Amino acid sequence: MSRANWNRQHQLRGRHATREWKGSELEQWEYEITSGGRVCYLVSPGTSTVILVYASLRHPKDTE
Repeated sequence: MSRANWNRQHQLRGRHATREWKGSELEQWEYEITSGGRVCYLVSPGTSTVILVYASLRHPKDTE
């Protein structure tokens, strides 16, 4: 069993910190899979749901 590297996970900042989803403003988080690969997701605490919004082997240029 591998350990999760929590240093690779963080909430995005600025205009990317939140995103609207079905009428709710949700926190948007990012997990760094590799040095360039990213997975972005929204967290809905009200429904205990995670919504995947982006996955790529390259770093998304709009979050730099």
